[in-house]
Amino acid sequence: MSETFFKIKHANVWRGDVLALRDLSLSLATDQSVAILGANGAGKSSLLKLMTGEVRAEARPQTSCELFGERQWNLEELRHRIGLVMPEEVARFLPDEIAADVVLSAFRGAYGRTGDMRFKAAEKARASQAMEDVGVTELAGRCFGQLSSGEKRRFLIARSLVHSPEVLVLDEPSTALDFAARLAMLERLRTVAQGSGTIVLVTHDPGEIMPEIERVILLRAGEIIADGPKRQVLKSDVLSELYGMKLRLTWSKGWGIVRPA
Repeated sequence: MSETFFKIKHANVWRGDVLALRDLSLSLATDQSVAILGANGAGKSSLLKLMTGEVRAEARPQTSCELFGERQWNLEELRHRIGLVMPEEVARFLPDEIAADVVLSAFRGAYGRTGDMRFKAAEKARASQAMEDVGVTELAGRCFGQLSSGEKRRFLIARSLVHSPEVLVLDEPSTALDFAARLAMLERLRTVAQGSGTIVLVTHDPGEIMPEIERVILLRAGEIIADGPKRQVLKSDVLSELYGMKLRLTWSKGWGIVRPA
């Protein structure tokens, strides 16, 4: 059943003395995967942090922000309802941490060693299922530091899935991955998207927007300049304006392929 999990009206978000989001209004529901696309500095990270409850909008009479229908929220509860994967999470685990323990650590909201922690059989089963879902079961006993960048990223996705979140938010999921690892990552994410989960993909790369994502939001300088069905929003002239260079977009099996014009 569809539910509006994120709704903001006329939100200003400041990052220091910089107005990162300007008078932003947006509504997202759990029955539709969406991509938030923009160049570096567009405000994507600020919108992501607003969406996951890490930052709050400037208090103004015309401003409101709701997560799952609530204006006040508990961050611990949100972590069970919204799974978040960020590139910087990789550095939060020690190289000799067992990869399976990286996934299990989600149950304690912890980063770092889990050797002294005790986990229930049900928690271990859910972690095993999450690792199977992203195709890393055979790597579970390896040290985290021995894994490739793509394998580490897949374990972080498994970590975000253990609570069976209603929404999975992915921040630049293929950052620093080579071509093969990027393709493998996107295929695994397609499997997640084809299941019951809702994906919010935050990216600067139109080529990461998988066929299962129906809606695209374009951000520029902290403002939404387009929001709608993917094929209506992603057009050569619109992307050329967004990135400040001539681009040509073609479609192949639901993927948008962007090249210099």
